[in-house]
Amino acid sequence: MREEQSAGGVVLLGNAILLLRKYNGDWVLPKGKIEPGETHEEAALREVREETGVKATIGKYLGEIHYTYKENWDQSRSVHKIVYWYLMKTKCMDTIPQREEGFVDAKFIHMDRVVDMARYDDEKEIIRVALKEIKKGH
Repeated sequence: MREEQSAGGVVLLGNAILLLRKYNGDWVLPKGKIEPGETHEEAALREVREETGVKATIGKYLGEIHYTYKENWDQSRSVHKIVYWYLMKTKCMDTIPQREEGFVDAKFIHMDRVVDMARYDDEKEIIRVALKEIKKGH
């Protein structure tokens, strides 16, 4: 089984967290593959900037998610994916969703609603971890 590593961010602006809306309507956190020579932190910041247009600063490491998916071109091949997540902050609410990656919108969603809006259970869990850290004052 092939392994793939990605990194992403839970980006905070005031009392809201940044989510991306995919063409199919799913709301997700920004993340992407770690490039050769990049640290997890560098990849997370780059992916947030590329996918959302938002420049953020990195904060606390939130943890990692592991999951397996099938190759698009070969359903008999599985990929083990690890995603490293970071809490980030920004001062800019202007977003530019990366359309070539299938994103049609990027919005800061109030902390009270963001868990319910996120599509995937593993991302909901990372958002919950981030919200606990935010309440602690990190």
